[in-house]
Amino acid sequence: MHLRNDLKRVPQRNVDRYAMKAGAFLFSGKWVETVRKLGETGMGYTVVSVTLSDGRKFEQALIDSGYLSRIRGLPDVPFAESDIATITRTDTKWDWSEQP
Repeated sequence: MHLRNDLKRVPQRNVDRYAMKAGAFLFSGKWVETVRKLGETGMGYTVVSVTLSDGRKFEQALIDSGYLSRIRGLPDVPFAESDIATITRTDTKWDWSEQP
């Protein structure tokens, strides 16, 4: 899988008690209202599926406090908000402390 080289948008940091991965971003563009209307899987977070404009699909992504903060099984977030074609709430939970 090709990963973007510009993953320095947000350095790894903590939101609540979970570390965000490199490349995480705060929704600020056209997806803000969509993300706001998704509701929550749990307190402050939502698990979603993300499909990109190039056809790649990420079945488990975590939106935490307005940030797309991690993708299950990947060491970083390999895309930008502008790459997203669709976001679908799935509520599929996983152990966020697991290592890719």
